[in-house]
Amino acid sequence: MADKIIMLACSAGMSTSLLVTKMQAAAKKLGRDYNIFATSVSDIDNQLENTHPDVLMLGPQVAYMKGDVKAKTDAAKIPMAVINMQDYGMMAGDKVLAAAEQLLKEG
Repeated sequence: MADKIIMLACSAGMSTSLLVTKMQAAAKKLGRDYNIFATSVSDIDNQLENTHPDVLMLGPQVAYMKGDVKAKTDAAKIPMAVINMQDYGMMAGDKVLAAAEQLLKEG
């Protein structure tokens, strides 16, 4: 079983799929055992209830939903942040993973 669960959420869960692959590679390189997956923002409630991720990273294209999503993650006591737009655009899995790990430490 994975040490931590990192959930990425975007419009449809599709654009973050490549980023998930890059993050998984970065985690493996660091010897981390994380379950990293992408989903759509419409599936956040379901995932919070059933998967119980340790951290949620919101895609920059849905940053306008941050307030609503943060209210849900705060209620579930799960740290959440919007993925840095430049890191997202560059598909910098290592940097997004580092941001998720920082949230886990602060969480």
